[in-house]
Amino acid sequence: MSDLVKVIRERHSDRTDFDPNHTVTQEELVQILEAGRWAPTAHNMQNFEVIVVDDKATLDRIGKIRSRTSIEFLRENYQQLSFSKEELLEKKVGILGSGFPPAWRDLAKLNEVARQGASSPLNQRINGSPIILIVIYDSRKRAPASEGDVLGFMSLGCAMENMWLMAQSLGLSYQILSVFGNEPVEKEVKQILKIPGYMRIAYASRLGHPISAPTKQLRVRRNVQDFVHHNSYGRKGVD
Repeated sequence: MSDLVKVIRERHSDRTDFDPNHTVTQEELVQILEAGRWAPTAHNMQNFEVIVVDDKATLDRIGKIRSRTSIEFLRENYQQLSFSKEELLEKKVGILGSGFPPAWRDLAKLNEVARQGASSPLNQRINGSPIILIVIYDSRKRAPASEGDVLGFMSLGCAMENMWLMAQSLGLSYQILSVFGNEPVEKEVKQILKIPGYMRIAYASRLGHPISAPTKQLRVRRNVQDFVHHNSYGRKGVD
């Protein structure tokens, strides 16, 4: 049990460059996919497929796809920022603003950044990863009586977490790339990988070994007594 808690607590998103020549072994890949296979899904629908992309030429084609950062992302991202470690420790939620460009930390400049911001290739997101896992689902299906397929998307998150925790336990670096689900990017990726039109991309994951040790980041979580309510809402704590 202590080993499981340790893996859960140490799981993190690694945004550093990966070594393209340090491959993920077949055994490691199978273990990660096996963890995804056993994820809980609504009504056991298992409404997901995983495309493993490790062919360098294919990765290069995907890497040339360009994407832009939307004003919606910039504004909503800004709301989650703390501007000092002390502020982040006090809030216990959100992220530290120092990891983003200075213009992204200035509310008055966000519209200008969105207007002038040039598109960038996905290579800058893939960052040398020798393997990308692309999780797709059949958009024609939904969990029974689940408006908007909320339960289906929860299931996709369960598959994500299982694979992420297995990668962490194997000492591999992992990062979710939500940009693959953005419509313009998704359209091009689907063409390259011959994904049927009715299938949608939920997210992609970069997997590999970092070139250098990642910088230690401040990680915060609310205390249990901050989000647990005992027998009725507002009665905080578990005792």
